[in-house]
Amino acid sequence: MRQVVLDTETTGLEVEQQHRVIEIGCVELFNRRLTGRSFHQYLNPERDIDEGAVQVHGLTRERLAKEPTFSHVHLEFLEFIRDAELIIHNAPFDVAFLNAELKRIDAAHRVADFSRVLDTLALARQMHPGSATAWMRCASGTRSTTRIAIITVRCWTHAFWPKCIWR
Repeated sequence: MRQVVLDTETTGLEVEQQHRVIEIGCVELFNRRLTGRSFHQYLNPERDIDEGAVQVHGLTRERLAKEPTFSHVHLEFLEFIRDAELIIHNAPFDVAFLNAELKRIDAAHRVADFSRVLDTLALARQMHPGSATAWMRCASGTRSTTRIAIITVRCWTHAFWPKCIWR
């Protein structure tokens, strides 16, 4: 089974306020093992980044000014996630932002047209009531979406599979 663990960074928290995706990081798994394939891209948001967001991820508009826009990388991204199960911590957030980016460029597709989505936050809440995000504390202070995706793989497999590759 092919899976892709995905994380994004954004200019702010509200997709409804036209905030944008500024970084996408993905790592590929096959049969629950890292393959070594990844997709990572910084994006020019063509707008200001909320100060609170900068404090979280450290990315500034100036740093991203020379990066491509989502419209320039969306085909490569969609091909990378095609036919994979996406594993995302707090999936509704990331998927809403990615779908807004697709809509902004008039793409006829949405993330669900390419991949099934597994929300590890929802899964954690079901399996570990009362400590839904405790297993993600290890990502605190991490600023790379690809590193967060790898940490998500480690935490996810450790929390949900008793015999996994990370033990």
